[in-house]
Formats: sequence, structure tokens, C-alpha cells
Amino acid sequence: MADRVRSHATKAYVDGNTVRKLAPVNHPGAKEKPKPKKKVSYRVRRNQEKALQMDLPYVLMLTAASVCTLYLCVNYLKVQSTMTTRIHHIETIEKELEFLKSENDALETSINTSLNLDEVYRIATEELGMVYPSKDQVILYNKTESEYVRQYEDIPKH
Repeated sequence: MADRVRSHATKAYVDGNTVRKLAPVNHPGAKEKPKPKKKVSYRVRRNQEKALQMDLPYVLMLTAASVCTLYLCVNYLKVQSTMTTRIHHIETIEKELEFLKSENDALETSINTSLNLDEVYRIATEELGMVYPSKDQVILYNKTESEYVRQYEDIPKH
């Protein structure tokens, strides 16, 4: 009975939750157990063999499907490349437009700062002899037909 207790105690120690069982190691020279094969009827085996055979219509259909898939992939890549090229071209043009706008704004600011209205008035009155019109030279009239005035249109008399 003492042996039983010891073996039971040893077993509890060896098989307990702290010791893990090792998986059996397969040695290169060891033979593996063959798996038992299920017996397959003659009809089932013949149907499986037929399913694995590639006949001419199947090969033609598979080839046509592969060619269509390849054509679609090449077209997709071509369209994607074209769109990428166009996007880069648009970005380049937008950068150029932004540069031209900033250059135009800089030139307009330069013109506005260099323009001295007092100097323009002095040159017009002193050097060119221009004068402001008198009251009898200015005629005001309302034109209701359109919003703009044509240069050679008759002016109505009062």
C-alpha cells in the first residue's frame, strides 16, 4: 500500500498542472503510421478521374477567360497611368497659374505705388494745358434702354 501512495504521489507530481507533457519527437529514420484509406466505390473513383481531366472545351474556355482577364488588367493599368500623368500635368499648370497670379499682383502693386496722382495732375494742367470742364460743357442724361453707352451713338438734345 505504501508503494501505491508513492506512485500516486509521483504520478500527481509528474502529471500535475505544472509539468507539461512533451510531444513525441519524430526521428528522421522513424516510420510514420499510414493513415487508413477509405474504400471508394468504382463509380465515385471514375467520376473523380473524369472531373480531373481537362478536355478541349474546358481548356479553350480557361484560355479565353485568362486572355480577357489579362486584357482588362492591361487596360486598367493604362487608364491608371494616363490619369496619373494628367493629374501631374494639372498640378504643374496650377503651380504655374499660381506663380503668374502672384507675379501679376506684385506688378499691380508696383504700378499702384509708383503712380503719383499729384504728379499726373501737375503734368496735365501745367505741361499739357488741360483744364476742368465748365458747367455748360457737361450734359447729363439718363439712358434707360441699356446699361452701357456706345461711343458713336447720338446724344439726345434737351
